[in-house]
Amino acid sequence: MLAPVVLFVYNRPIHTKQVIEALIQNTLAKDTELFIFSDHYKTKADEQSVLECRKYIQSISSCYLGGFKKVHIICRDRNFGLADSIIDGVSTIINKYGKAIILEDDIVVSNVFLDYMNSALDKYEMQEKIWAISAWNYPIASDDLGDCFFWRIPHCWGWATWKNRWQYYKRDIDWVKKNFDSKDIKAINLGTYSSYWNDFVLNEQGKIKTWAIFNYLIAYKHNALTLMPSVSYIRQIGFDGSGTHCGDEEIFHFETINTKFPIEFPNNIEESPLALLRIQNFHRSLKKPFFTRAKNKLLRIFKKIFQSNKS
Repeated sequence: MLAPVVLFVYNRPIHTKQVIEALIQNTLAKDTELFIFSDHYKTKADEQSVLECRKYIQSISSCYLGGFKKVHIICRDRNFGLADSIIDGVSTIINKYGKAIILEDDIVVSNVFLDYMNSALDKYEMQEKIWAISAWNYPIASDDLGDCFFWRIPHCWGWATWKNRWQYYKRDIDWVKKNFDSKDIKAINLGTYSSYWNDFVLNEQGKIKTWAIFNYLIAYKHNALTLMPSVSYIRQIGFDGSGTHCGDEEIFHFETINTKFPIEFPNNIEESPLALLRIQNFHRSLKKPFFTRAKNKLLRIFKKIFQSNKS
């Protein structure tokens, strides 16, 4: 049985349409059930855009006739917020179907995304050391990594998991404080290269409310790993200031999206030391002096303008 796709949307109808139109290009889409959770508007300022988004998702079945096996739309009657909406929605669907593929309204997928996700879910279902399947990878060199590798963080830009892994999920700040020491925090931060632990601190302080850092911390305590593609099967289109917890950087992406399938999945379930080194170096590169980062950003902007004018 193919895994259902669970899509979370809010107030971005244009982004949502791009996500749907990319997803429907997958040959497995016509045999896949799609569940769309539409959060209620938080303020009056968001009401119109939320209603526009709902109007669009309610047209999917008729506009893309036969595009999906079935489309289920769940319109919240109150505002959950992104974290609670995802926790509740994933739990609801995964408890019924045993597995799920999860997307948000700014994740555009490859035309073989569903092939990759479903094949990986089937292959590693009985390997409980595998916590999740990720469709995204850092923009690192892919040579000598194979088609996929294992790594410690269950990233949330296009991911999938199983009921018997998700059952451990809890957004429990007190549990984290009691169970993580300085050695754990160093491992969470990839040594001194990143600041993932700061996401937990900000949640603890009430400055943000997110869910994914808790999934990472729980996976870490289970000594679990996530399957990562060497080249991403998704592209994040939300770095335009339109979303929740989004910045304006596109440095986390390859120039192209992965369309390779079939692929070879790894059998040796260990974290890739080469991938770890490259990801550590990627995080180190983000700590360059401000002038260097500003120059690189301007170069990226000029490159995009040049490519746009050329086309």
